[in-house]
Amino acid sequence: MDPTVVAETTATVAPALPAASTTGGTVWLTGLPSAGKTTVATAVAERLRGTGRRVEVLDGDAVREHLSAGLGFSRADRDTNVARIGFVAELLARNGVLVLAAVISPYAAARDAVRARHVASGTPFLEVHVATPVEVCSVRDVKGLYAKQRSGQIAGLTGVDDVYEAPGTPELVLRTDNSTLDASVDAVLAALSERGLL
Repeated sequence: MDPTVVAETTATVAPALPAASTTGGTVWLTGLPSAGKTTVATAVAERLRGTGRRVEVLDGDAVREHLSAGLGFSRADRDTNVARIGFVAELLARNGVLVLAAVISPYAAARDAVRARHVASGTPFLEVHVATPVEVCSVRDVKGLYAKQRSGQIAGLTGVDDVYEAPGTPELVLRTDNSTLDASVDAVLAALSERGLL
């Protein structure tokens, strides 16, 4: 059989992605350590990938390890890390990827700068405050940070002995301490749907 004909046949029967799947955007999940940011982002991504959506999760810790190695935890270094994640998120989103950025990003000015980068390029941006109380986060203590802070091994833990500036007007607030993961995922998807991003 002529390979050209096979290629043409394959192209005509291959299912096309929905038109909406070409619209990118960034969902920026901010909150305290162990608030549930990465858990929610990963669950949203899994749900959307099942529909053929192009999705990427940018986890703050993973990016710090691979893109921001060498940075410390001073305010300047934290702002640099957030700016780098924001740059990558906007670049991907501008090219049709739905980005779920799970980043503590404790300072409002740094988050506002990421939003401004998206606004400047006309790229959708949603700030989601994963507003889990520090008391709940310290019990979860997924990475053992709260225990290390209590024992004096580390200092400058966001929300404990370093500042966390909660968003004033986020597009969405999630309370993972009194709702299910499915409910949080549904809320994020609803917010995306309202903005034509699904």
